[in-house]
Amino acid sequence: MSSFLIFNFFLIFILTVLFVVVFTLLIKYIAVKFNIVDKPNQERKFHKKNIPLLGGIAIFLAFFIALYIFQDKLLIGDLTIKHWIGFFIGGVWLMIGGFLDDKYNLPPSYQIIFPLLAIISVISGGVGIEKITNPFGGFINIGFLSSILIAFWLLGMMYTTKLLDGLDGLVSGTTAIGALIIFLFTMTTKYYQPDIGLASLILCASCVGFLFFNFCPAKIFLGEGGSLFLGYALGVLAIISGGKIAIALLVMGIPILDIVWTIIRRMIVGKNPFKFADRKHLHFRLLDLGLSVRQTVLVYYFFATIFGLSAIFLQSKGKLYALIILLAIMFLTIISLTFLDRKKKIT
Repeated sequence: MSSFLIFNFFLIFILTVLFVVVFTLLIKYIAVKFNIVDKPNQERKFHKKNIPLLGGIAIFLAFFIALYIFQDKLLIGDLTIKHWIGFFIGGVWLMIGGFLDDKYNLPPSYQIIFPLLAIISVISGGVGIEKITNPFGGFINIGFLSSILIAFWLLGMMYTTKLLDGLDGLVSGTTAIGALIIFLFTMTTKYYQPDIGLASLILCASCVGFLFFNFCPAKIFLGEGGSLFLGYALGVLAIISGGKIAIALLVMGIPILDIVWTIIRRMIVGKNPFKFADRKHLHFRLLDLGLSVRQTVLVYYFFATIFGLSAIFLQSKGKLYALIILLAIMFLTIISLTFLDRKKKIT
């Protein structure tokens, strides 16, 4: 990249950070005024006082306002304004659903409506996947399965960040890393996509600005809409960057595998995995082992950064091997934690 382009990206980053700081202060005031707060009334919660919710609205506003300001740079690739509008409308649905849930604590059967509407909006906007890379060579044509794959991918990403949102700064920081990785990837000569790179940089900046208020000890939380929106935004960017789903998988690998294990574990004992909550997520288990909230969050940041950066340098087969290593790490972690649990029960 030229020094002029780097300077422009730097200015856009700083401007977006300023946007989200201003919006976060405003949303924090509104949330407190209308008593839309998270109360420390459950075992899974660590804060000692009421914390304002709705923080995701600040990220949403900063992200799309910055995209609108620099829209001339977003239409230089294969994407059209229709794609971006579909992306935006999907985000609006998540903000509406998130506000209603933060205010009225909607049951899970109602919560799912808004992620589904977001997915429909993205697909209606023309976002699709024509083919995916075969790790062993060539491509696999998706065809009519495109919409189904997108629906499962986005729903998985949204619920990963939703269920991961249990510690201060965990989701916003991990998403910032993922967005930065996609930005760096789309700036490489081989995969040069400045429009997607710009959108990813703006998402990264939005999360970084919010982290000033969300990192431990948090002064405001993402809320339902924010936790869903970050998974949604990262998932959409992974698709429109040319189906680079492997990058997002590597960045979010540990959280995704934790969610998969959580679903399996809860189903084994006959509990609805989406209606039942417990303290057996990996981040809670690391806390039980003696790590602080900040240390636990930094562990997640470390794995997201290491495996995310590896995606930039690895070819398709290499990314597959990296995913297998992630799976092995998660498998060994589960075995170790299960062993420790049994040892505690015996003693």
